[in-house]
Amino acid sequence: MNEKITDTLWEKTGQSRPEFAVDPGPGQESVWDYPRPPIGRRDNRLIEVRDGDNVIGRTNVSYKIMETASPPTFYIPPDDINWDLLVATRGGSVCEWKGAAAYWALAKNPTAALAWSYPRPRPRFDAIKDALAFYPGRIACYVDGERVEPQAGRFYGGWITSDVVGPFKGEPGTGHW
Repeated sequence: MNEKITDTLWEKTGQSRPEFAVDPGPGQESVWDYPRPPIGRRDNRLIEVRDGDNVIGRTNVSYKIMETASPPTFYIPPDDINWDLLVATRGGSVCEWKGAAAYWALAKNPTAALAWSYPRPRPRFDAIKDALAFYPGRIACYVDGERVEPQAGRFYGGWITSDVVGPFKGEPGTGHW
């Protein structure tokens, strides 16, 4: 990846797309047009998370969080989660924008976190209170039937689909975007 990308990364706030960004085609979005700080909006596409034949979450009323350089993350409302399949797990983290996160795992594998939530999000993100976001590299996630590709990097949870273009934070050569 070009040094220019790393050197100017956090100067990018979605105000203008950098030269290295892929130009979106019809029906696509560039993650470089997403703002920083992030924003969220309701998304009415079918969002599904599955463990084999078990549906962990399914909704048409997700909340899509978008931030410069990252693929979007979809949050499934708590009423659309099959809680019988999940357990709270150890660990936590803090997002500078959303607040303190709690982590979730499959009940059959309680030490492997595959989702997170914000029990007390900062006011700007009240819409995602207790909603779950899933790591598509750890569990099967779908947007309108399309299998989501995971964002590179162990910590990131962005959902890459055919309607979003990068390059994406976390890819080789991007440093610690």
